[in-house]
Amino acid sequence: MNDDYVPPAFRHSSEQPQRQGPPPPPLGNPITRIEFERVFGGRVLAWIGGLATLLGVIFLMRSAVDSSWFTEEVRVLMAAFGSLLLLGLGVWLHEKKGRLEVARMAVAIALPGLYATTVIATQTYDLISPVIGLEAAALIGVVGVFIAVRWQSVLVGSVGMLGALAAPILAGTELHGGSIAFVALALAASVGVLLWQRWNWLALGAFAISAPQLIGWIWGGNITITEEGISGPSEPTLLVLAVLVGFWVLYSAAAFGYELRSRGDKKLPVSSWLLQFSSSVFIVGIGCLVLDGSSSLVLDSWLFGFAAVHLLLGGAAIRFGIHREIGSLLIGGGIGIGSFGLADAFSGPSLVAAWSAASAALAFLATRVDRTRVPTLSDAERLLIGSLGFLGLAIVHMLVVEAPPTAIAEGVDDLGSALVAIACCAGAAIACWYWGREVDPKVGTVAGFVGATGFVYLGSVAIIDVIGDNSGGEAREIGQSWMSAFWTATGLGAVVWGMVRHSWKARLGGLALLAVAIVKVWTYDLSELEELARALSFVALGLLLLAGAFAYQRFKPEEEGETAEEVEAGEPQVCL
Repeated sequence: MNDDYVPPAFRHSSEQPQRQGPPPPPLGNPITRIEFERVFGGRVLAWIGGLATLLGVIFLMRSAVDSSWFTEEVRVLMAAFGSLLLLGLGVWLHEKKGRLEVARMAVAIALPGLYATTVIATQTYDLISPVIGLEAAALIGVVGVFIAVRWQSVLVGSVGMLGALAAPILAGTELHGGSIAFVALALAASVGVLLWQRWNWLALGAFAISAPQLIGWIWGGNITITEEGISGPSEPTLLVLAVLVGFWVLYSAAAFGYELRSRGDKKLPVSSWLLQFSSSVFIVGIGCLVLDGSSSLVLDSWLFGFAAVHLLLGGAAIRFGIHREIGSLLIGGGIGIGSFGLADAFSGPSLVAAWSAASAALAFLATRVDRTRVPTLSDAERLLIGSLGFLGLAIVHMLVVEAPPTAIAEGVDDLGSALVAIACCAGAAIACWYWGREVDPKVGTVAGFVGATGFVYLGSVAIIDVIGDNSGGEAREIGQSWMSAFWTATGLGAVVWGMVRHSWKARLGGLALLAVAIVKVWTYDLSELEELARALSFVALGLLLLAGAFAYQRFKPEEEGETAEEVEAGEPQVCL
């Protein structure tokens, strides 16, 4: 050790080491004048100048057409030469002078200019045949895809591709078959860009520009709505349906193309979900309008066919590990479209039965797929959600049409239809409980209570309609007494069943029904029923409640332990 060493505590204050204080907060980094000039002068001015040039060329071409300044051939040649000049200038500047913003803008203007020139030469002036025009449009699309991917430029991709899609509108041409073919080629070129670049919102923009043109082509720009329905399409129905299917394929490729090519496990962006949902609703809805005057069999085939395609593609995406979210989104779309198909194909209790069967089938399928928990829900959980969705549709239809809540006071018009609808809903809920508890015990428990409530509702409607109505259809008060006794007896039976089977859930459900019966007897029956009916309600309630109290004292539920099912489900035993 050094003999001259002095501990810090014994040093003079002037020799104490300087304490390092916290670092000063970082100063702001405002944009400098040079950076501002580069951004505004190099990018903003390029964007504004490019858009102004594009609009100016369009206005100039329209003025030339209106004033007949030049012949048709000269106008087309001038537009083609100017667009090619801009394209060549942009490519030369980018490759030789660096990645300049003005180069990207020049190419972005040239691509829709070439598309518009081809549309005018083919559709407006008939200077070239449609076949050559389509080949030229395809070549322009390939060039645009190559440049956008090579440069990785969002500007070229967005302005160029979206401008190409809007070329028929900008050129002012009518939406004939040739025009929609140009739109399809431009959309295919956009899809080609999206297959290599994850420019999510470009896909939505392509849909927003092409979809209205598709509608204009189908109805020739004139949709007539009469009392008999919407006017038919101006093109052959089979051709319209084929084009709709083709556009849906392109929209789906735009939504999922990048993920399918990269085969990654990244979460789908919101734009992909929106595009797939919007395009499916749009295509299916337009197809239904086109087939509005056709037979119900044709319309049902369209709906169920699209639903089957969604389900098959979604199942394949999950089965072969292509992409979990894509599969789930397609399956969800297929289930939704299928529900509309069922609604169109069936009515009344048949529709409720169909929705209930779909709910039970999905609940069963949920036990046959992967249950691995992931942040975006497992496959089993998603199928269970679809099952509950169909169950909800069936219950809502039953409560609105076949057996509304007023049925337990006034009865129903058709007892058979009401009982079938209620039984289907209750059975589907029990199926969701039976299979759903393996996927999510809590959801299964809720479904079980819904099923039990459905069967109680079924008995109540039957009692009121059979006993509570006289031959003239007027309500009789004796039916309310019988219903109160039915509720009390059912609640007591659930309590006893829960004691025998050591199920606290059944006991809680029975106690809840007993509480409802008690409230009904002491409020509605006491104030609204006549002397005899009121007496019968109270006598039945009292005797059954005494029997329930005896059962509780006899079985002593507080000494029960957990059942094997509850231990496996991880749910604690509740003692009453």
